[in-house]
Amino acid sequence: MEIADKAAWQSWKDNNQDGYGGAIIAYAERWARLMQVEINAGKKLEDIAGTTSQEADIDGISGAMYGAAVHTLATSWKHGDQLRKWHNKQYGKSEEDEGVVNPAVIIVGTD
Repeated sequence: MEIADKAAWQSWKDNNQDGYGGAIIAYAERWARLMQVEINAGKKLEDIAGTTSQEADIDGISGAMYGAAVHTLATSWKHGDQLRKWHNKQYGKSEEDEGVVNPAVIIVGTD
């Protein structure tokens, strides 16, 4: 896994030592490593992010954990901004939008 910001990555690891946070970091690292292999083989992140996300999810992460992993990678991984843009696009946001969409937000309608 190619880290772009070692201090940010270390901070994420240091601040997520409990079971929940540790699971996010472990998932994020597995996912980034799987994507990195595919990217190094010439594939586009946009084509492999979804399938590698599912492969990396060996613990049954929640939507909130997934969003936190995207945010973690967006701030520290070499391909993090590209991942953030791909992720946000999955939720109808533009590539120019800042931040990371939280996939755990549920909107209840009255229709």
